[in-house]
Amino acid sequence: MASTYRVLSERVTDLGRRGRTTGLRMAKTTLAAMLSYAVADWIGTSNAPVLAPLTALLVIQVTMYDTVRESLQRVASVVAGVLVAVAVAAVVGLTWWSLGAVVGVSLLTGTLLRLGPQLLEMPISAMLILAVGGDQDVADSRIYETLVGAAVGVLVNFVVAPPLYLQPAGDAVRDLAARMASLSRNVAAALLEGPWSRADADRWLNEARALNDDVARADRVVARAEASARLNPRAAPIKRQQPRLRTALTGLERCQLSLREVTRALLDRTYFVPEEELTAAYSEEVRAALAGFLEATADATDTVGELAGATPVAGERERVGDHLAELERRRDRLAALLMVDPHADPGAWQQHGALLTAVDRLRVEIESAARHSDETWRPTPITERQRRAVKRLVEQRRTRRAWPPRLRRARRR
Repeated sequence: MASTYRVLSERVTDLGRRGRTTGLRMAKTTLAAMLSYAVADWIGTSNAPVLAPLTALLVIQVTMYDTVRESLQRVASVVAGVLVAVAVAAVVGLTWWSLGAVVGVSLLTGTLLRLGPQLLEMPISAMLILAVGGDQDVADSRIYETLVGAAVGVLVNFVVAPPLYLQPAGDAVRDLAARMASLSRNVAAALLEGPWSRADADRWLNEARALNDDVARADRVVARAEASARLNPRAAPIKRQQPRLRTALTGLERCQLSLREVTRALLDRTYFVPEEELTAAYSEEVRAALAGFLEATADATDTVGELAGATPVAGERERVGDHLAELERRRDRLAALLMVDPHADPGAWQQHGALLTAVDRLRVEIESAARHSDETWRPTPITERQRRAVKRLVEQRRTRRAWPPRLRRARRR
């Protein structure tokens, strides 16, 4: 009953947080549309400057970085499309083949410019300008209103509470840790209760595999938090907490793989003993030791999730150290109980070895997840992608120059 209430409470809190974020974005979008229309009308771009609010509606995104990127891409699309249409209209009018040429050239140019979601805006702008015969006033108004809408959208998103997603990122990592801890406790409880079947082991393995979706979701939320720090004047908290979040998430992802290997070892063991002897697959002492290790794993995982998105507090390193020491102690006890003579029982030796390897890997990954860096995170520059592309082109040119003359001539042919 308590767990059900906790789940419902978490869902209500999550819905409330999403509602506030959605409401804020709707308010900013509405404000940007009104301001862009007012500015375009004041400048006198056209009699009805609806393209300015339309641009503002399309460029407002959930993060400041995405808003600036969408704005630049849309401005580039419109300007390039207008230039293509004006150039074609100066030579020929609107015909089926000139329209096809404009669309083809626009799509090719937009692809080379990597305009992304705004790619289709380039041929759309080109067709609209071509339809009015390349009228200069229409072309100018379309460019000016696009610039106004993009600028107002960026300004509104910058001034009115640029969103940070630090709390959702911390919650996502904590939820992932809680689900992993819950699975560990469930397996531990089943081992302590007594007989467990092959179907139980198969269900544990499926539950461990299902955690892949939770890992992917947490990674998306943390990535969104990182994106929200770009070009954001309030990004200092994320820059401080990102190393802890990313380290914890990476460690938990590997812990999920190790936990899956533990459940896989338990399932594999059931295939090497007769169905009627499944209750004796592991002795009572081994089951108790493995259950104790999994319970300690759950406690340590919960601690990792709690500390991932929190501000560092005094004594947290000692707290994590106590959990890690307890994990190592219980792993040593389990290893001593699973020790068998490989000559006497080679099958059990291999299966116990697989289980111990997974258990030890799980302990190591929890330790890595709890290892937090005190460094401040710095997002990669916005131009990093372009810099890498230019660097690749330069390296390819240098490589070609190093080719023998005969190879270079064959390449030209």
